[in-house]
Amino acid sequence: MTLTRVLISITVAAASTAAEAALARGRERGVTVVAAVVDVGGALVACLRDDGAFAASVDIARDKAWTAATFGATTDALCDALAPREVLREGIALRPGVVLFGGGVPIVVDGRVVGGLGVSGGSEDDDRACAAAGLAALGG
Repeated sequence: MTLTRVLISITVAAASTAAEAALARGRERGVTVVAAVVDVGGALVACLRDDGAFAASVDIARDKAWTAATFGATTDALCDALAPREVLREGIALRPGVVLFGGGVPIVVDGRVVGGLGVSGGSEDDDRACAAAGLAALGG
């Protein structure tokens, strides 16, 4: 029986790059956002709040990142997957830190989740676009 396993997780440098790219895309779209990046276990690695972004968006972005990393799916995809089972969707949605709307994406390297990125502060479309820009900055 094996007693340990190796977990590969995002670096601070990569997390910062993703967060900076997300904020830059927000500026291009005319919105101020918060971008949070968590590691594979859901612990915060980087968080940037653009000038003028809502204070509440800090927690929301972190929760989107946590949801994406721990479930291994975008927050949109998780919501869609749970849609047919209302009781399940509502039960999961009521768990602390779970977000079931757009703006959270897992960060995947070689088929393995290494973290999550969450963006909050714009519309869902803005947040999705900013998160996509963060992933693109990592080569994804």
